[in-house]
Amino acid sequence: MSPSPRKGGRGSGATGTDRARRESSAGGVVFRMSRGQPLFLLIQDSYGNWGFPKGHLERGERADSAALREVMEETGLRAVSVVAAIDTIEWFFRFRGRLIHKNCQFYLMQTASTDTKPQHAEGITACRWSTLEEGLALIAYENARGVLRRASELLTARPRAATGTV
Repeated sequence: MSPSPRKGGRGSGATGTDRARRESSAGGVVFRMSRGQPLFLLIQDSYGNWGFPKGHLERGERADSAALREVMEETGLRAVSVVAAIDTIEWFFRFRGRLIHKNCQFYLMQTASTDTKPQHAEGITACRWSTLEEGLALIAYENARGVLRRASELLTARPRAATGTV
């Protein structure tokens, strides 16, 4: 299942988006401060692609709660707080012959922890703390790189990384 990321639905090459099954997910861009600069947590999937922890919303679950749950499950982090909403991205892909239209709401999250444990059972093969530049070079998809850029902009707009919630 290799996604074909797209920002928005127009011009995606999908025929008849009304026939696509819609799926909603949420994820987190986790940062920690190190020597005065933010480091961002990336995960590597079973295809070797770097990105962010994310997953489906459970019935009745809020997007920010789902994002926090997915981050903790996929990275092993426990002390994580939601700082702000970042952006929603969309893409189309085929899974078992079915067209899927997926959207994912990303949240900026903060931790002081450095220890991670990739969730191998879900295909997470590695976790890595990266600078903005490293992250932009490693992340597989342009729409995810845009999420990282926006997360960095949100941090720049905050003199000191706030630990508030959404």
